[in-house]
Amino acid sequence: MNKTIQAIAFAGAVFALSGVSHAQAADAAPPTFKTIKQIDAGDLNVGYVDEGPANGPVVILLHGWPYDINSYVDVVPKLTAQGYRVIVPHLRGYGTTRFLDAKAPRNGEPAALAADVIALMDALKIDKATLAGYDWGARTADIVAALWPQRVKGLVSVSGYLIGSQEAGKQPLPPAAELQWWYQFYFATERGRIGYEKNHKDFAKLIWKLASPQWNFDDATYARSAVSLENPDHAAVTVSNYRWRLGLEQSEAKYAALEAKLATFPNISVPTITMEGDANGAPHPEPASYAKRFTGKYKHELITGGVGHNLPQEAPEAFAKAVIEVEKL
Repeated sequence: MNKTIQAIAFAGAVFALSGVSHAQAADAAPPTFKTIKQIDAGDLNVGYVDEGPANGPVVILLHGWPYDINSYVDVVPKLTAQGYRVIVPHLRGYGTTRFLDAKAPRNGEPAALAADVIALMDALKIDKATLAGYDWGARTADIVAALWPQRVKGLVSVSGYLIGSQEAGKQPLPPAAELQWWYQFYFATERGRIGYEKNHKDFAKLIWKLASPQWNFDDATYARSAVSLENPDHAAVTVSNYRWRLGLEQSEAKYAALEAKLATFPNISVPTITMEGDANGAPHPEPASYAKRFTGKYKHELITGGVGHNLPQEAPEAFAKAVIEVEKL
């Protein structure tokens, strides 16, 4: 199957999952990206959106769990209209991104996801870019900015500084905070691994509702993104990520040196805007707790109006504005 056919098949799967016929699509389906490109980069064949002028300043937008590239479907046109070239990759375990080696560990540790971004930039011959993200995407962008600052023009990070370590993950939290991380403990069990493999569609929809309690997304909007979770590696990468945080999985040897650096909680020196929605139902730190980690030009923005965890999809205008503004700090 060639790449064009893959992209068409992927779009068709969206309609099939949402129960919308092609005849109804123009009226009922939410907008989506029309072209998904593929490129070998590091350990992966990455599926990604690439829109805007080829010679424009580059912005890389990174999605979170359990969402996908469609978090940025309304952000991208706002940026391309301003002359930006915008790259939106499916993270490992999502959409059309695949491991090149069938026997490779389906590793979800933070350093691996950050290394994926550097490998993608190298494959696309992008020397430097503005990085922006939320959830896993914000953590990944933070890590790239901390470890490879020479590759980052600016950073937009929802929920701020999200770099962690296995040692820090061993420390117990107050009961109310532990409750918010219920799914992490679920994934630590074999029951949880099997449960997520079997029920990931309903599981992810529950997370969307809990993380953004005031976001009234419809079934078609959810279905558009849920297709990306049908990736054959999705459950394994997800479980790996959360088990790694609790110290239940070891780092892959090739990332050990990176994780050792991250365990020192390095500062981020590139120009940064951190953001938070006023109705974020997911676990997140208070801005005052991480502001000192950003040692360059820095600004924090609270986005009001019932905005939850998936900030770029819920408040695309504010998110796009931050991406444009961060280079001017």
